[in-house]
Amino acid sequence: MESLRKTEVITPKRGIFDVRLHELWGYRDLILLFVRRDFVAQYKQTILGPLWFIIQPVLTAFMFYVVFGMIASIPTQGVHQFLFYFTGLTIWGYFSECFTKTSGTFIANANLFGKVYFPRLTVPLSIVISGLFKLLIQLVILIILIGIFSLSGMQQISLDWTIILFPFYVLLMAFLGLGLGILFSALTTKYRDLSFLLTFGVQLLMYATPIIYPLSFTSGRIHAALAFNPLTSILENVRYSIYGIGQFDAFGLLYTTGFTMVILVLGILVFNRIEQSFMDTV
Repeated sequence: MESLRKTEVITPKRGIFDVRLHELWGYRDLILLFVRRDFVAQYKQTILGPLWFIIQPVLTAFMFYVVFGMIASIPTQGVHQFLFYFTGLTIWGYFSECFTKTSGTFIANANLFGKVYFPRLTVPLSIVISGLFKLLIQLVILIILIGIFSLSGMQQISLDWTIILFPFYVLLMAFLGLGLGILFSALTTKYRDLSFLLTFGVQLLMYATPIIYPLSFTSGRIHAALAFNPLTSILENVRYSIYGIGQFDAFGLLYTTGFTMVILVLGILVFNRIEQSFMDTV
């Protein structure tokens, strides 16, 4: 009879620093299930399906090429304008998706969270991982476009050894999007107004990021303000690694790394705090 007894351990309410990240590994199968759900459900009832991963950034880059390249004539440091915009949109798109989708974690999954226990971080983490598939597809298209433009003589490619840091750039964007997303997700459970400000804020952040213009196009206070954007150094370094324009910004990369780690830790701590009582407010 002793062997049939079940021991139940009742623990007090978790502290803010008791995040239990080790539990995520035990729920890795659930994370993969969420990844599949996010990837499949997004285009389940569409005709073109995953082709939208390609069509959307290509059309957006073409629109930028017409408006900012041909009409506004914003210089792109010798890089063909379409390639310049497509490169920036590829980088921005991954961060933006991680940020916006994880920011709705609590509200979008309130019914699921109220029924069964599992580490809540599995949901935003699955969003970040599923976004990698979309990023990979767009990177393949970018490589093909670079090859076409290079072979046709429309663009000179100057690969630098710093291209090996690209996986690190992706990791920074993933952590930054995850940290900001779960931070906003925790805050919007109580302050719903933030969800409306988020959409507007992301649009502003896109124009405050050197996607349609190089950082060298700005000067003075605007240049200094844009340098505080943690995504600036990533975009500038990626373009330097591929096209040889500008210069490698080591200091900016260190700043982005530090900023990202602070936001990620802060986001996890706040997320951990809110997840214990969010059902009372959602």
